[in-house]
Amino acid sequence: MGMTRPLLFSILLFALLLPGCALLTERPAAPPVLPRQATASAAHGMVVSDAPLATRVGVEILRDGGNAIDAAVATAFALAAVYPEAGNLGGGGYLVARFADGTDVALDFREAAPLTATRDMYLDGNGAVTEASLIGHRASGVPGAVAGLWEAHRRFGRLPWRRLVDPSVRLAREGFAINDRFARSVRQDSARLCRFEESRRIFYPEGYSPTPGNLWRNPDLAATLERIAGGGAAEFYTGTTATLIAEEMARGGGLITREDLVRYRALWRQPVRFSYRGFVVLSAPPSSSGGVTLAVLMNILEGYDLPALGSSADAIHLKTEAMRRAYADRNEYLADPDFVRVAMDSLLSPEYATHWRQTINTAKATPSDRIAHGTLNPTPEGSETTHLSVVDGEGNAVALTTTINSLFGSAVTVRRAGFLLNNEMDDFAARPGWPNAFGLVQGERNAIQPGKRMLSSMTPTIVCDSLGAPYLVTGGRGGAHIISSVFQILTNVLDLRMDLPSAVTAPRIHHQHYPDVLQHEPGALDQNQATELRRRRHELKESRGSGSTCSIIRSPAGWVGVGDPRSGGSAEGY
Repeated sequence: MGMTRPLLFSILLFALLLPGCALLTERPAAPPVLPRQATASAAHGMVVSDAPLATRVGVEILRDGGNAIDAAVATAFALAAVYPEAGNLGGGGYLVARFADGTDVALDFREAAPLTATRDMYLDGNGAVTEASLIGHRASGVPGAVAGLWEAHRRFGRLPWRRLVDPSVRLAREGFAINDRFARSVRQDSARLCRFEESRRIFYPEGYSPTPGNLWRNPDLAATLERIAGGGAAEFYTGTTATLIAEEMARGGGLITREDLVRYRALWRQPVRFSYRGFVVLSAPPSSSGGVTLAVLMNILEGYDLPALGSSADAIHLKTEAMRRAYADRNEYLADPDFVRVAMDSLLSPEYATHWRQTINTAKATPSDRIAHGTLNPTPEGSETTHLSVVDGEGNAVALTTTINSLFGSAVTVRRAGFLLNNEMDDFAARPGWPNAFGLVQGERNAIQPGKRMLSSMTPTIVCDSLGAPYLVTGGRGGAHIISSVFQILTNVLDLRMDLPSAVTAPRIHHQHYPDVLQHEPGALDQNQATELRRRRHELKESRGSGSTCSIIRSPAGWVGVGDPRSGGSAEGY
């Protein structure tokens, strides 16, 4: 019988008892890591990512004549080398792009359930969800990241493919100085990582705990990236890397086979498009929930005078009630559109926003268990992550989010390949009506089916001005908090007229329908606001678990990029 969720995280108590992890032993000190640059201004192009070394790679691609797609692809591969805890060769994601010629596109390279996956595969004999959806080989969906990056470059890239992958090869082969964040993440997840021999070997070489300042190399990943540089996506899905993945799955009792890898495709879709305060917003479509949920939320709020309400308790109440309803729609209606018909026109319509506004009591919170979809009620019609934002000198913009779900994904490293596999299968409703790792209570539409893409909260987003030119590019990490974080950056800029650094660093709130709690970062609510919100029957909970974003905004002098201090993101331009 598998371990149930309440017991899952108790394994952290035994980290020091696991073999191969000498957590109390550290290597001698080494030269310090490069300083982080969180905010930058530039006249021509800008890259913002969660890792300074990856940001630098993207900027160099722009300097060498690459376009925004080239820079995004190169930055994503560099993140695979220097930000391994968030992926991304073993995961998947979404890309939204707006080009200077007026074209906009979305690319879905979300992971998919293996062909032998079954609806109840994570339930024990008592019907409880086991740890198998989060830890180990059976937690992984078929990776889509390499297919997505290859497809984006094939259609829109300018520089040669190898030029985009080579920097990541060098970073993996030559190594980089470990920073505090990376060292802390490895130590905190030691209980899971040390359960798997290859992960112990990669993240605890010679049994040492990682020490800030020391050099960290990954020659197996360098070899994998070198193969991808020479053979493209075909190498990953049909070549040596595919063999290594299939062998790892067989060794650990996983489900992904060579047939799963051969069959995988990245899919072009139409971005979610809606207007707000005279701007046009483009975001990720299903199989991501991000764009639709963001649209429902902001369509509701456009009917209120948020600029006049400012940061008052009235404004916070309305934002909370809109989040409550938008996340209810997310959990009820959204799933892979190739398996479930999603009523996009109804969900995004002005009539639906009006319906939701009519259910909001401006003086009192609506209990989440009383949220009922009205007469419009859409019916079928005839999630750890890293984000990067890029603009180039020609006016092209890219928002790209990739993930392996939890930090370090499933904790399984592919032997001799050097990368972690995702645990994205937990983003399905393993037991519809029960919460997943992010507390999201999802419905039958997101149940497991072979080949199906699990619902995501990734929200890569581009805001365009009235002339159609990119104005703001953003997205982030943080599971269910991604959507609310992106929303608050947008409303901070478009409603409250904050500059981008202030909009990013402002403390955030979050409500996701269930649990029925208004989460808030420290400093988000003053004493008077908290008192008033409690009077309106909101249950408040202080939390530091907000999402982290990477954002760019147009300025009179060019572009301003802001990496979120919550994660140590960096911005650099030219």
